[in-house]
Amino acid sequence: MQDTSKQYDAVIDTCKSLFIKKMGDYGSAWRILRLPSLTDQIFIKAQRIRSLQQNDVRKVDEGEASEFVGIINYCIMALIQLEKGVVEQPDMSTEEAAKLYQEKVTVTKQLMEDKNHDYGEAWRDMRVSSLTDLILQKLLRVKQIEDNEGKTVVSEGIDANYQDMINYAIFAMIHLNEN
Repeated sequence: MQDTSKQYDAVIDTCKSLFIKKMGDYGSAWRILRLPSLTDQIFIKAQRIRSLQQNDVRKVDEGEASEFVGIINYCIMALIQLEKGVVEQPDMSTEEAAKLYQEKVTVTKQLMEDKNHDYGEAWRDMRVSSLTDLILQKLLRVKQIEDNEGKTVVSEGIDANYQDMINYAIFAMIHLNEN
């Protein structure tokens, strides 16, 4: 698990660095996005990854890795939005956003470590395409929960699904970095 922890942190460092750079370019314009809009952005990224995995021809010179980074960052934004709510105007400094980003990562990484212990790092034997499919499945679940106005009867909430998507995307990035 020690390698996993280091690999996890390395992926997060890449994602957080991009997030902070984009905060410098755009500020916290993302704070106006409602959860369904963030979910749709994640869905677009996951669909593009699946398309890249299935098609031989690529017309845009960006691979799967950049899309997984986008999924991770959009999921973290969604977790922040769940906690802070949506605003009408950008309202967050880079420092505050980076602090909240790290808080969400810390909780999500702990979830990964707990599940990784119980599942024995089974994800290491999975294909990147299967991780992509699991992300898409989680997205469809989130969309259904959103359509149900956030209510579930026996299932995890939206936050748990975003956390799982982050972890699946990080696992995919670790696989891509190892190949």
